[in-house]
Amino acid sequence: MSGREDPEGDGTRVVRAGLPAPVGGQPFLPGPMFAAPYHLGEGERYYARYQNPTLEAFETALSTLEGGPVVVFPSGMAAISALLLTALRPGDRVVVPSDGYFGTRVFAHQELARFDIGVEELSTVDLDEVAGAGGLEGVALLLIESPSNPCLDVCDIAAVASAAHDSGCLVAVDNTAATPLGQRPLELGADFSVAADTKALSGHSDLLMGHVAARDTERASRILAWRTRSGAVPGPFEVWLAHRSLGTLDLRLDRQAANARALAETLVDHPAVTGLRYPGLRTDPSHDQFSAQMRRPLGLLSFELADAATVERFLAASRIAVAATSFGGLHTTVDRRAQWGGDHVSEGFVRVSCGCEDTVDLVADFVAAADSLVSPP
Repeated sequence: MSGREDPEGDGTRVVRAGLPAPVGGQPFLPGPMFAAPYHLGEGERYYARYQNPTLEAFETALSTLEGGPVVVFPSGMAAISALLLTALRPGDRVVVPSDGYFGTRVFAHQELARFDIGVEELSTVDLDEVAGAGGLEGVALLLIESPSNPCLDVCDIAAVASAAHDSGCLVAVDNTAATPLGQRPLELGADFSVAADTKALSGHSDLLMGHVAARDTERASRILAWRTRSGAVPGPFEVWLAHRSLGTLDLRLDRQAANARALAETLVDHPAVTGLRYPGLRTDPSHDQFSAQMRRPLGLLSFELADAATVERFLAASRIAVAATSFGGLHTTVDRRAQWGGDHVSEGFVRVSCGCEDTVDLVADFVAAADSLVSPP
């Protein structure tokens, strides 16, 4: 992982991000403002669809982490769709990750096509070569997901962004898995960073949220105008919850990453497990680029079991793992991705999102569950 580059550490930054100066007798983070109309003469605060003090505070917090202006949305898909619809025009071409979140591909193919926008797919592992060979000529926007979800492949964002810009192509990075603490796409040359904050950033599996960060204020203003006109404004309580949760992000990511590494190191040679992927392992195909690019380890890993029935047996044998499709929360979850039909994976492929349980307990539980798959009945 890269060394410390900020005057303050991540823990200090997330605890203080977006908070007002402390006032005696007042909470560190003021409670959510629920009012819809405001009195005239309060600057831009005259109607909550345009702006809200609770929303402003959270956007300020994320801006300090992303390194650019931020617009918050009520879900990750709302953020991605706003980005695509504001950055593209009829007749444009967009490239989306073939191995990224399948909901993005569905939106691109089914919704952007109505605006005569050409949609192409490209895998994360092919991006470096295609971009370097001038394969993005005529493309208006490239959407990268690195590390990709669910297979955890990594591309050289800085090199791809540079090559894309040489071809006149804008670059956006889906940074959901990494969060701004793990990776800063804008610093690596991307024009946009987009994320589903439903996942690790809020981290408690109790709200929906998303955001877009832009390299410059003009593009951010365009996205903000879209949010205002479309009405895709998050509720103040959800925003307040997300901001409250932000303060523990550094601690949560540390424990999740420690758990993921321990599981990966333990399960990589287990007879019930094949195809284990964790970029933090030296044997992983993405290890070198991941180590050079990421600021901290990841709390996700993936591997394959024999088939869907074997996954069910594994989950039944585990005391800790919970079957769930979201990730990044306090609780360790296992998702058999093939059940959703959107990813090119085997029936026994699982993505594991490590939670904040005790590492020794989690490893012992997973080993026992895996052992049960190869033990005689």
